[in-house]
Amino acid sequence: MLIFGCLLAGCTSETQPKPVSYLSLSYPEVSYKKVDSPCDYSFEISEQANVQFDEGRCWVKINYPKLKATIHITYREVNGNLEEILREVEKLTYEHSVKADMISPARKDFENTEEKVYGRLYRVVGNAASNIQFRLTDSVQHMLSGALYFKVRPNYDSILPAVKYIEKDIHHLMETTHWK
Repeated sequence: MLIFGCLLAGCTSETQPKPVSYLSLSYPEVSYKKVDSPCDYSFEISEQANVQFDEGRCWVKINYPKLKATIHITYREVNGNLEEILREVEKLTYEHSVKADMISPARKDFENTEEKVYGRLYRVVGNAASNIQFRLTDSVQHMLSGALYFKVRPNYDSILPAVKYIEKDIHHLMETTHWK
Protein backbone atom coordinates (compact mmCIF):
# COMPACT_ATOMS: atom_id res chain seq x y z
CA MET A 1 0.00 0.00 0.00
CA LEU A 2 2.86 2.34 0.83
CA ILE A 3 4.47 1.84 -2.62
CA PHE A 4 1.12 2.32 -4.36
CA GLY A 5 0.53 5.54 -2.44
CA CYS A 6 3.98 6.87 -3.38
CA LEU A 7 3.33 6.12 -7.05
CA LEU A 8 0.01 7.99 -6.98
CA ALA A 9 1.53 10.96 -5.18
CA GLY A 10 4.49 11.13 -7.62
CA CYS A 11 2.29 11.21 -10.73
CA THR A 12 0.43 14.45 -10.12
CA SER A 13 1.82 16.52 -13.04
CA GLU A 14 0.08 16.33 -16.38
CA THR A 15 1.90 14.83 -19.32
CA GLN A 16 2.20 17.24 -22.23
CA PRO A 17 2.83 16.22 -25.81
CA LYS A 18 6.16 17.17 -27.34
CA PRO A 19 5.98 19.90 -29.97
CA VAL A 20 6.42 18.91 -33.59
CA SER A 21 10.03 19.31 -34.64
CA TYR A 22 11.14 20.49 -38.07
CA LEU A 23 14.42 20.03 -39.86
CA SER A 24 16.21 23.37 -39.96
CA LEU A 25 18.55 23.74 -42.90
CA SER A 26 20.26 26.98 -43.74
CA TYR A 27 22.28 27.53 -46.87
CA PRO A 28 24.57 30.48 -47.44
CA GLU A 29 23.62 33.28 -49.79
CA VAL A 30 24.96 32.44 -53.24
CA SER A 31 27.64 34.38 -55.07
CA TYR A 32 29.25 33.20 -58.27
CA LYS A 33 32.71 33.12 -59.82
CA LYS A 34 33.70 32.65 -63.43
CA VAL A 35 35.52 29.44 -64.34
CA ASP A 36 37.66 29.54 -67.45
CA SER A 37 38.12 26.02 -68.68
CA PRO A 38 41.29 25.02 -70.51
CA CYS A 39 38.85 23.61 -73.06
CA ASP A 40 36.30 25.24 -75.38
CA TYR A 41 33.85 26.56 -72.77
CA SER A 42 33.51 28.68 -69.64
CA PHE A 43 30.75 29.22 -67.07
CA GLU A 44 30.06 30.55 -63.58
CA ILE A 45 29.73 28.42 -60.46
CA SER A 46 28.98 29.03 -56.80
CA GLU A 47 31.73 30.37 -54.54
CA GLN A 48 30.85 27.42 -52.26
CA ALA A 49 32.09 24.95 -54.88
CA ASN A 50 35.52 24.03 -56.15
CA VAL A 51 36.47 22.75 -59.59
CA GLN A 52 38.65 19.89 -60.83
CA PHE A 53 39.44 19.61 -64.54
CA ASP A 54 40.42 16.50 -66.45
CA GLU A 55 42.12 18.43 -69.24
CA GLY A 56 42.76 15.35 -71.37
CA ARG A 57 39.03 14.82 -71.89
CA CYS A 58 37.79 18.32 -70.97
CA TRP A 59 35.64 16.86 -68.19
CA VAL A 60 34.88 18.75 -64.98
CA LYS A 61 33.95 17.90 -61.41
CA ILE A 62 32.28 20.68 -59.45
CA ASN A 63 32.48 19.70 -55.78
CA TYR A 64 30.32 21.01 -52.94
CA PRO A 65 32.30 19.73 -49.92
CA LYS A 66 29.82 20.92 -47.27
CA LEU A 67 26.90 19.25 -49.05
CA LYS A 68 28.87 16.13 -50.07
CA ALA A 69 27.72 16.68 -53.64
CA THR A 70 29.43 16.69 -57.03
CA ILE A 71 28.30 17.82 -60.46
CA HIS A 72 30.06 15.71 -63.10
CA ILE A 73 30.28 17.43 -66.48
CA THR A 74 31.30 15.62 -69.65
CA TYR A 75 32.39 17.44 -72.80
CA ARG A 76 32.11 15.99 -76.30
CA GLU A 77 33.02 17.56 -79.57
CA VAL A 78 30.26 17.38 -82.16
CA ASN A 79 31.38 16.21 -85.60
CA GLY A 80 28.12 15.86 -87.47
CA ASN A 81 26.94 13.32 -84.88
CA LEU A 82 24.75 15.51 -82.66
CA GLU A 83 21.72 13.19 -82.89
CA GLU A 84 23.83 10.20 -81.79
CA ILE A 85 25.31 12.12 -78.85
CA LEU A 86 21.87 13.38 -77.77
CA ARG A 87 20.51 9.81 -77.83
CA GLU A 88 23.43 8.62 -75.67
CA VAL A 89 22.92 11.42 -73.15
CA GLU A 90 19.19 10.77 -72.96
CA LYS A 91 19.83 7.04 -72.57
CA LEU A 92 22.14 7.73 -69.62
CA THR A 93 19.47 9.93 -68.05
CA TYR A 94 16.74 7.31 -68.39
CA GLU A 95 18.96 4.55 -66.97
CA HIS A 96 18.04 6.07 -63.59
CA SER A 97 14.40 5.10 -64.16
CA VAL A 98 15.05 1.79 -62.39
CA LYS A 99 15.17 3.59 -59.02
CA ALA A 100 13.37 6.81 -59.95
CA ASP A 101 9.70 7.46 -59.34
CA MET A 102 9.63 9.92 -62.22
CA ILE A 103 11.97 11.62 -64.68
CA SER A 104 10.70 14.89 -66.05
CA PRO A 105 12.30 17.57 -68.20
CA ALA A 106 12.14 21.13 -66.92
CA ARG A 107 9.08 23.07 -68.01
CA LYS A 108 10.87 24.46 -71.01
CA ASP A 109 14.17 23.96 -72.75
CA PHE A 110 16.97 26.44 -72.17
CA GLU A 111 17.87 28.76 -75.05
CA ASN A 112 20.42 31.53 -75.26
CA THR A 113 20.46 32.35 -78.96
CA GLU A 114 22.93 35.21 -78.51
CA GLU A 115 25.60 32.85 -77.08
CA LYS A 116 24.36 29.86 -79.12
CA VAL A 117 23.75 27.75 -76.02
CA TYR A 118 20.77 25.38 -76.02
CA GLY A 119 19.97 22.90 -73.31
CA ARG A 120 17.60 20.79 -71.28
CA LEU A 121 17.44 19.96 -67.59
CA TYR A 122 15.89 16.75 -66.23
CA ARG A 123 14.65 16.27 -62.68
CA VAL A 124 14.93 12.71 -61.42
CA VAL A 125 12.42 12.20 -58.58
CA GLY A 126 12.99 9.32 -56.20
CA ASN A 127 15.88 7.40 -54.68
CA ALA A 128 18.01 7.43 -57.82
CA ALA A 129 21.76 7.93 -57.80
CA SER A 130 21.49 11.27 -59.64
CA ASN A 131 18.63 13.71 -59.08
CA ILE A 132 19.47 16.24 -61.80
CA GLN A 133 20.75 15.65 -65.31
CA PHE A 134 21.34 18.35 -67.90
CA ARG A 135 22.84 18.95 -71.31
CA LEU A 136 24.05 21.97 -73.27
CA THR A 137 25.07 22.29 -76.90
CA ASP A 138 25.62 24.81 -79.65
CA SER A 139 24.20 22.25 -82.12
CA VAL A 140 27.35 22.43 -84.25
CA GLN A 141 30.62 21.81 -82.36
CA HIS A 142 30.14 21.45 -78.60
CA MET A 143 28.17 19.26 -76.19
CA LEU A 144 28.22 19.35 -72.38
CA SER A 145 26.25 16.91 -70.29
CA GLY A 146 26.11 16.97 -66.52
CA ALA A 147 24.76 15.01 -63.58
CA LEU A 148 24.43 15.79 -59.88
CA TYR A 149 25.51 13.08 -57.42
CA PHE A 150 25.64 13.00 -53.61
CA LYS A 151 28.14 10.97 -51.60
CA VAL A 152 25.37 9.51 -49.48
CA ARG A 153 22.86 6.73 -49.86
CA PRO A 154 20.02 8.06 -52.07
CA ASN A 155 17.10 9.11 -49.87
CA TYR A 156 15.15 11.65 -51.90
CA ASP A 157 13.22 13.18 -49.01
CA SER A 158 16.40 13.86 -47.05
CA ILE A 159 18.48 15.35 -49.86
CA LEU A 160 15.67 17.30 -51.57
CA PRO A 161 16.57 20.67 -49.94
CA ALA A 162 20.18 20.29 -51.11
CA VAL A 163 19.02 19.24 -54.59
CA LYS A 164 16.86 22.38 -54.86
CA TYR A 165 19.76 24.55 -53.64
CA ILE A 166 22.21 23.12 -56.19
CA GLU A 167 19.58 23.17 -58.96
CA LYS A 168 19.67 26.98 -58.80
CA ASP A 169 23.44 26.82 -59.31
CA ILE A 170 22.99 24.50 -62.28
CA HIS A 171 20.50 26.93 -63.82
CA HIS A 172 23.06 29.70 -63.35
CA LEU A 173 25.79 27.52 -64.89
CA MET A 174 23.56 26.90 -67.92
CA GLU A 175 22.74 30.60 -68.26
CA THR A 176 26.40 31.67 -68.10
CA THR A 177 27.95 29.00 -70.34
CA HIS A 178 29.99 30.50 -73.13
CA TRP A 179 31.68 28.66 -76.00
CA LYS A 180 35.20 29.77 -76.92
